[in-house]
Amino acid sequence: MNPLMTIKGTLAIGFVLAIAVAFGVGSGAAGFKTSMMVWVHVMAGVTWIGLLYYFNFVQVPGVGTALADTDGPGPAAINKYIAPKALLWFRMSAAVTWITGLSALVTVGGGMQGITNAFMLSDGMAVIGVGAWLGTIMLFNVWVLIWPNQKKILGLDGKEHSAEVIASAKKVALLASRTNTALSIPMLLCMVGFAHGL
Repeated sequence: MNPLMTIKGTLAIGFVLAIAVAFGVGSGAAGFKTSMMVWVHVMAGVTWIGLLYYFNFVQVPGVGTALADTDGPGPAAINKYIAPKALLWFRMSAAVTWITGLSALVTVGGGMQGITNAFMLSDGMAVIGVGAWLGTIMLFNVWVLIWPNQKKILGLDGKEHSAEVIASAKKVALLASRTNTALSIPMLLCMVGFAHGL
């Protein structure tokens, strides 16, 4: 069976190739071990920001169009089948990104002081520190503003909500998501720039 026919097989090929590159042209086992957290951090971050952009650039406008099309199928399939799974990946990748980001700060900052230096914007850690602060704000938005309100919007909290409560939840979730989209741009600059001379 062709492994590219399943997502698990596709991911397995990708990880095998990445490990082969790390050992083949990288600095071997020692370098791979040192960069493992940064690699996982970047992979989770790509998932998180990719889903953030998907929600803002594809799903939200798509649901709006589906709601306006009185003759169309409506947004039920997206809201019932796609959004809950996408939101699961979204919030889990946000958490993994932040946790592995702390670990990366320890690695690049020479120990636990790396976290302190980053969040205090000191000792050469200002650029990555700004990125860490932006990522922390974004994580807060995901778990405290977006997710609780999406549960109301999609009926995932097991409660009945009035139209006014749902409308308010939509506004809070949208503004938090748009805030994260705006913050992601300088956050990504800090994340990449730290290792490339910014």
